[in-house]
Amino acid sequence: MVHDPALAIRNVTKRFGDFTAVDGLTLDVQVGTCLGLLGPNGAGKTTLMRMITGQTGLNGGSISVMNFDVTSQSRQARSILGVCPQQDNMDDQQTARENLALWAALCRVPRSRRKQVVADALETAQLADRSHERVTNLSGGMRRRLLLGRAFINSPKLVLLDEPTVGLDPQVRSDLWLMIDRVRRSGVTVVMSTHYIEEAERLADDIAIVNHGRIIARGTPQELRERHAGLEAVEYFGPTDVLDEIAAKAANAGLKSRRAGLSISVLGVEKVSSELLASLGRHSRRPTNLEDVFVLLTGEALDG
Repeated sequence: MVHDPALAIRNVTKRFGDFTAVDGLTLDVQVGTCLGLLGPNGAGKTTLMRMITGQTGLNGGSISVMNFDVTSQSRQARSILGVCPQQDNMDDQQTARENLALWAALCRVPRSRRKQVVADALETAQLADRSHERVTNLSGGMRRRLLLGRAFINSPKLVLLDEPTVGLDPQVRSDLWLMIDRVRRSGVTVVMSTHYIEEAERLADDIAIVNHGRIIARGTPQELRERHAGLEAVEYFGPTDVLDEIAAKAANAGLKSRRAGLSISVLGVEKVSSELLASLGRHSRRPTNLEDVFVLLTGEALDG
């Protein structure tokens, strides 16, 4: 049986004066999947998130959440949306429990259910033992967990995560990945923007790469690698003139390459003779990754 998408974006455009932030973008996200949005700064990801939540109006096109139009049926759409913003917007002087209780009221959770949903959110955030702690006293990782827990306070069908682990150390980021993965496996649809390659590869079923307000590539991480970068790469290190020479030779052989500091990676070499690769110099072999794809398509490295 074919289900309607959880999120349907149709030819959406958003302009700020002469600048077009989102340019005729069309995107479906299927129920129960996690979509990773990748794109350089200014690509239109956050503007798109704000349009989905109804915070920013559309200049053209339409967006629906579970068949509720975000413009004409905004209340119904918001009632089944959960949001974890990039910027922490909690009240520092309230406790973790008070912040969640206020959010439950704002989301119109029935009074009879608020105590239970707050307890569930604290459990999801692994902060049940810190529920009476003021938010100002919580660590950065705890605050992000609380924001994530808050995103599920209204039992949403679709959750938007805007850079959910930005600025956190690897251990805290890993803890949050476990939270997000548990939610994804429970059947909630997730749309997540991120600058972390490992985050996208580990959590996302599907990837959309956005640049200049348009989707320029779409597919699973494996599909994107195979389609744009091949499966294997070799990496060479050296001074600029040597790397320039390797880039030229790779191009003459019909191979793609990308630079990163004092190294260059030649991509899609799984079917290339070892003699050719050796003729370019000493190298190390590695699998390709989403960052290779991202740099090839956008010309920019991810900030994460």
